[in-house]
Order: sequence, then structure tokens, then C-alpha cells
Amino acid sequence: MSISPTLRCPCKGQFLTAAFQYTEPPEGETRFDWGEQLYRRGYDRCTLCGHWFGHHDLDLSRLYAGDYVEKTYGGVEGMRRRFAKIMALPYEQSDNRQRVARVRAFAHSRGIDERQQPRLLDVGAGLGVFPAVMAENGWQVMALEQDVRTVEYLQSVVAIDALAQDLLNIKPAVVGLFDVVTFNKVLEHVEDPAALLIAARRLLTPNGFVYVEVPDVAAAVDGPDREEFFVEHHHVFNLISLAMLIDRTNYTIFQLGNLLEPSGKFTVYTFSICEGLY
Repeated sequence: MSISPTLRCPCKGQFLTAAFQYTEPPEGETRFDWGEQLYRRGYDRCTLCGHWFGHHDLDLSRLYAGDYVEKTYGGVEGMRRRFAKIMALPYEQSDNRQRVARVRAFAHSRGIDERQQPRLLDVGAGLGVFPAVMAENGWQVMALEQDVRTVEYLQSVVAIDALAQDLLNIKPAVVGLFDVVTFNKVLEHVEDPAALLIAARRLLTPNGFVYVEVPDVAAAVDGPDREEFFVEHHHVFNLISLAMLIDRTNYTIFQLGNLLEPSGKFTVYTFSICEGLY
């Protein structure tokens, strides 16, 4: 099954040119079980906005409901060990603690009072290091994941509320509203990130905001073997393409930036609010 990554661009791909091509997994990429599938994939770059779109025929339909946890972390026990290691990092070496500081500072600028236990929904929480630290700072957190094992791990090890549900299907009447919805290194994994951003709108309080963090195409200067270009990443953003995506989903950008994180990852991020109904 061929993937169809989209930013819902009005140009409809007419400015795409071939960029990186792969006939085998680059060093460092998780060796998923592709069965009889032939490993052939690549990225096309938009010469207009600079966004990169992945393309291949590999079947990823079951990846996040099973194989991803086992092959990436070595199962739940591996997740537990990785969680402890990341949580022990000092601030200056921790992508996560610096992310937490950004989100907390922006929330404070919006008048969100941590003493009132504001609510946060973390979509695609993974190891749970971000919601764990937010919970330490007084936030009520809920995490979404697709793998039931990850949800059980988040509940038992990270000790946070977690659901095995798709954001597109969640109803506000069931989960309530949130002061913040976060997508930390998530939107690059989905074919249509606009759909998730639109779905998040109905879950925000009137003063709420969305935080998005995605890989930056600045990594391309170091070549095609960077983590930002691994098989599970359908998109690689830059400041322009992320801003365009946010605008198309009817949010207002309050902050937009890029950075080189302590781990060496190139990252683009934005804080955005929604005004009116989509």
C-alpha cells in the first residue's frame, strides 16, 4: 500500500523534486519486519516551501500497534529502562526537560496557573517522559497511544492516565477539555497531520493552546542517514512548511522557532491557539 503524505497544499505537489533515495535501511534505523516487502523508499522535496515528503509502498498499517514497541525499545522492559535513563539526564543534556520549560513558560504567559492543576493531553506519548515531568509540576495529564502495551506501561510505570484511542475518534463529552494539547515528534509520523490538528481544536479550552514539535529539514545538511529521515517519518518540516500547516488548520501562531537540541536533533516547534470554529 502506497503512502500519501499531504499538507493539503493548494499546489498539489507540482513543485516536487526527487531528493534522498534508499534501497536499504540507513544505519541506526530500527529494523522492522518487512516480510517479503522490498525496501525501496525516498523523499521528494518541494522547491516552493522546502518541505520533504516521504514516499514508498511499505505497509506501516500495524506498526504502532505492535512492532514499533518491540523493535524500537525491546518491549515494555526496554521502555522502562529508557524512561529511567532519560528522566535522570540533567537539564542541560535533556531535550525533554527543555521542552517542558518551553511549554510551562508559554502556559504561564497565557495566564494558565499550575496551582489550579491545568489539563494536558499528550498525543503519541511514547515513553511518557514529557507528561511525567509535566505531572511533577502539577498538571493533570492524559496520554494517547495506539499500542495497548504502551498504554498499560504509561499507567503502571509512568503513573499517568492513558488511553488506547485515536485522537480523530475522541469525543470531548468523554474526556473533557484541555488547556494544552501537545504533539511532540508525532505529526511527522502521520500522512495527514492537518487532520490531527483539526481534531485537537474541539478539545481545547477557550484559553488553550497547541504545542507542536517536529524534525527540521536542516538535518539534511548532514546527509540522508539522519534520524529525521527514517522510514516512519512521512514528513520533514521547516519553519515555512510548519507555519503553512498551522495556518491551514485555522490556528494562530504565537511562537515559531527552530533549535538544535542537546541530543543533536534538529527541531522546529510552534505554539498556536485557535480563534473561532473551524
